Amino acid sequence: MTHPLDAAGSVELALVERSAVPESRHLGAAVLVDADGSVVRALGDSDALIYPRSTLKLAQATAVELLGVVFDEEQTVLSAASHAGTPAHVAVVERMLEGAGLDEDALGCPADWPGDAAARRAASGPRRITMNCSGKHAGFLAACVERGWDTADYLDTRHPVQQQVLTTVEALASETIRHVGVDGCGAPIPTLSLTGLARVASRTARGGTNLGDAIRRHPWAIDGPGRANTVTIERTGLVAKLGAEGVLVLVTPGGEAVAVKSLDGAHRATTPVGLELLVREGLLAREVADDTLAALADPWTTLRVAF
Repeated sequence: MTHPLDAAGSVELALVERSAVPESRHLGAAVLVDADGSVVRALGDSDALIYPRSTLKLAQATAVELLGVVFDEEQTVLSAASHAGTPAHVAVVERMLEGAGLDEDALGCPADWPGDAAARRAASGPRRITMNCSGKHAGFLAACVERGWDTADYLDTRHPVQQQVLTTVEALASETIRHVGVDGCGAPIPTLSLTGLARVASRTARGGTNLGDAIRRHPWAIDGPGRANTVTIERTGLVAKLGAEGVLVLVTPGGEAVAVKSLDGAHRATTPVGLELLVREGLLAREVADDTLAALADPWTTLRVAF
């Protein structure tokens, strides 16, 4: 019987202290799988269902590749990115659209301001192409053009490009999808278990995969300079991908993968928890994890993992 992650299935993942006094606690669940997809360690109920949100972009980009779309490396990364909307990101998405004979008007994602502060100050207003999911949508559109499918309704769950995504997700997760909702960008989003999500991440972003290798070579493209995923990739060699509402996946070059879900939807604890799981299993050096977290830390608080 399937069930969503709730308080009963969650454990305390991290404690936040301010001036040595506990201030906040983050509950949730996490899981580490090996390269074969077997569970190595679980915190909380790793079989409970969650929405993977933008961590699913790893599978969505893989589905686009399976449909025959050939991108260069930067375009490949943007097809899986939650990008900051910098001019460099926008230029890559524009090339993706131009390659399919389309322009920004074909994008079905909502208009939004760039996430990057400098790009936001320079922007004249919200645009679809500066929305963080525009690269994913450009990938969907490129697949439609490649296969001769209608682009007007490409976000409909019944559209063949979305059916390919769902089929790909089931195969990668080794799970049957039982529910499909709508993500913040308008694309279909299935529920998965944390374990299934970790398998998806492992099988799409390990070393030797087109997507995983491209992300490791172009970490700026998956997120943005100074932002959490980009910093983590640059300093650790892991693939890191955040999703809304406190979801994170981390993938080693060897294929071990962590999936984390913070029950309150906050991201403050996700990267520390994910890195700590890898450190505890000897998959990441302590000093590398500490260096990464120091680059992302709030100087006025201390976050401690609780396991």
